[in-house]
Amino acid sequence: MAYSKEFEELNVSIDILKALEAMGIHTPTTVQKETIPPMMAGRDVIGIAPTGTGKTIAFGIPMLEYISLTEQRVQEVVLAPTRELAMQITQELTSLAHFIPQIRIASLYGGQPIARQLAQLKRKPQIVVATPGRMLDLMNRGMVRLDQVHTMVIDEADEMLKMGFVKDVTRIIESVPHTRQLVMFSATTNADVQTISWKYQQEPIEIYVEATQEDKPKITQYTIIVPRESKLERLSYLLDSDEFRRVMVFTNTKYMAQRVADKLQKQGYQAEALHGDIPQSKRTTIMNNFKRGKFPILVSTDVAARGIDVDDVEAVINYDLPNENEYYLHRIGRTGRARRHGVSFTMMSYQESVRMNDILKYIKTTPIALHFDADGILRTEDKEAFFDHI
Repeated sequence: MAYSKEFEELNVSIDILKALEAMGIHTPTTVQKETIPPMMAGRDVIGIAPTGTGKTIAFGIPMLEYISLTEQRVQEVVLAPTRELAMQITQELTSLAHFIPQIRIASLYGGQPIARQLAQLKRKPQIVVATPGRMLDLMNRGMVRLDQVHTMVIDEADEMLKMGFVKDVTRIIESVPHTRQLVMFSATTNADVQTISWKYQQEPIEIYVEATQEDKPKITQYTIIVPRESKLERLSYLLDSDEFRRVMVFTNTKYMAQRVADKLQKQGYQAEALHGDIPQSKRTTIMNNFKRGKFPILVSTDVAARGIDVDDVEAVINYDLPNENEYYLHRIGRTGRARRHGVSFTMMSYQESVRMNDILKYIKTTPIALHFDADGILRTEDKEAFFDHI
């Protein structure tokens, strides 16, 4: 059987080539081409790359290539800022290791019974994927030792440090050998990310990857001026278009995510909320059901959505204008994946247009302005109906 020549040229072993083939991955993305060689060479790496460019595969392949299958100890650690992202990384690494049955991966995060995670650790995993809080908790209990770790990856470093995990991450890094390989990935760079890199990385290879035309989500962005009291009505209008089979709606707070989802359900929509106040087991069920297409509308906060990786989200709707500029890119980057086309709608009041201008300067693109006319029809600037059949 012929496997990907481009991955072969990156010295990827046959078992991982088979797994890539089974996963439908035939061509390495830019971040994978840039990351795999230096990681294979044992170098520290700091990678600044957008969401959805294949970072997990980029660090996952070198990690799997350098595991000792005979040693019963934790050899590699991946830190993720949220439970959802930790679960997503675990799923991808498990798929990547499908043809290497001796590899064991533990996933440690809050909201899951501690007994279940201790059972994972008793299997003596070579790889541990964890959120910082749960990792420290288990380290303090003496349940996990990192004194023989040779590779550590910090994913979504900007988000993790922004969430207040600086001290936790520092303690974990200082618990692994000084000679370890340290790899950091981040969608953006900030002072905390730079400080961790300067303090703990040894002459890191710096990788700056802008999404290429091939990698870049194909997204048409729209803005709509909507009075705050009319948002739910206008949201319903967009959902009634029947143009989009799978939609993500973003709010800034857990309260608003639940409120919007409840209102939509009362109106007869198949919608679910996803936020931090929902028990972990239920959140996992909601995410899996959304991925499988069991319901079409997910209303989520920014942090809760971090671990969601669904290729066929057709539209993203910003019910609330994001508080952070980079959140806007994280949100709209949920659509237009896997070379599909996606759309985003951002609803904002007149008062929020100043805040939107700050976002536009950051993203360096200009969305297309739409408006509702006196009859409640969504129209373009040249007054044509946006949804012809409505």
